[in-house]
Amino acid sequence: MTKQIDPCTLVLFGASGNLSRIKLMPGLFRLDAAGRLPDHMVILSVGRGEVSLDAWRADVKSMLDAKFKNGYDQAVFERFIARNHYHANPPTDPDAFNKMKAKLSDEKTFPQNLAYFLSVRPTDFAPVVEQLSAVGLLDESKYWRRVLIEKPFGTDLPSAQDLQARLTKHLKESQIYRIDHYLGKSAVQNIMLTRFTNAILEPLWNNAHIDHVQITNNETLGVGDRTTFYDATGALRDMFQSHLLQTLALVAMEQPKDLTPESIRTEKIKLLESIRPIDVSNLNKQAFRAQYAAGRVCASDGHGENVAGYLEELKRDGVESSNTETYAAVKLFIDNPRWKGVPFYVRTAKRMHEGNTAIAIRFKKAPMLLKDDQHHNWLIINIQPRECIKMEFESKIPGLDIATRTLSVDGPQRQKDDETIDSYETLMLNLMEGDPSQYLHINEVEAQWRLVDPIVKAWAQDKGPVHQYRAGNRDPEESKVIFESEDQFWRYSIELGGDQH
Repeated sequence: MTKQIDPCTLVLFGASGNLSRIKLMPGLFRLDAAGRLPDHMVILSVGRGEVSLDAWRADVKSMLDAKFKNGYDQAVFERFIARNHYHANPPTDPDAFNKMKAKLSDEKTFPQNLAYFLSVRPTDFAPVVEQLSAVGLLDESKYWRRVLIEKPFGTDLPSAQDLQARLTKHLKESQIYRIDHYLGKSAVQNIMLTRFTNAILEPLWNNAHIDHVQITNNETLGVGDRTTFYDATGALRDMFQSHLLQTLALVAMEQPKDLTPESIRTEKIKLLESIRPIDVSNLNKQAFRAQYAAGRVCASDGHGENVAGYLEELKRDGVESSNTETYAAVKLFIDNPRWKGVPFYVRTAKRMHEGNTAIAIRFKKAPMLLKDDQHHNWLIINIQPRECIKMEFESKIPGLDIATRTLSVDGPQRQKDDETIDSYETLMLNLMEGDPSQYLHINEVEAQWRLVDPIVKAWAQDKGPVHQYRAGNRDPEESKVIFESEDQFWRYSIELGGDQH
């Protein structure tokens, strides 16, 4: 369903940064090529240094050339490049925002509906908003004004609440768009539609039929050159607090009354607020952490590559020791009638044997068991690298004997001629449309931090050695301590033969 977009100006802070060069500018170009941008839509890129308009447009062209190696439509390029303007906003200039206001006041050039994309350091979120407000650039008396905040929104509950308090001095909640780029992925959006548009699934989507749910994000990559950031953050805050809890909300929430942003958000908030708080006194049965040690991972060319361990990488940057987790697995329960008693196992890790993001749902034992180790039915929604939905079930082996084997129905979500849309393209379009359904409401942010903060605090206070797992291996055997029953195990790839112990 295509929505009407008002004429608007997208004010892009941090326009010369890596995110803008790799994702945002190419994404806006693709939206233009697809005919999704209104005719009167302008991009004002904001950077620290003085750059002439011709030089900036040449730089934008270099971003597109780097992204689209096979070229692009020249007519679309001419239209897109004409949308682009530049404004220098040096941090040392106390009058910079007044100059921005003066520039934007040219109504013939800049549509007065303004969407601000803050691709800046988290410490700059509130100051930028405060300065925009001080010069009247957030005033909605005549036109709409929206502000997109990149993650992370705080580093814990108090900092998130402090940031919210600073923002809401100048913005209504409806003006704040807190991004979680995972929510822009087509395969993540598909979770809700798969559930609620298929009559064969919803009757089974409850504790009467489901044994447990696994939500997984594994990577073969290590922390790379992000050692300083990562050591201050860890797997729990980097991935679990945001992306994976949002995925869980979509898997487990009740059906919204309609597909309006308000209805979808309402159900996600209810779900997140109904997750049982972590019992810190019994934390070792509910959460497990580890760090990758030196090992061998599969490289992009298919060959093995020897890699250093996390602590070795830190030492190269002058850090002698760390308890920061690169592997985190947490068991959660949802205290509502649908999910009472069903464990949700949520895990994320770096330097694993495979990179995969998936929801794996194991159903309870079949009413007829022909053998003790008969396979359970599984439903797997794979998000990346391959977008697909897969069901495994038992079927008779042809022949004289009574025996079954596991068959798989595998439905690729992506067909041959489907569009490939980057998550940032979706979210920038939603920002201009005024659709916040795939952005985080403050109640979601607070519920997620309330859940995560006690684990982070307990782990920070525990000075004991952190378990090590060899890079390129599967989950540490010790991580199984969080399972509710002995026959549960980590589900790995989506290949047939699901019960992989």
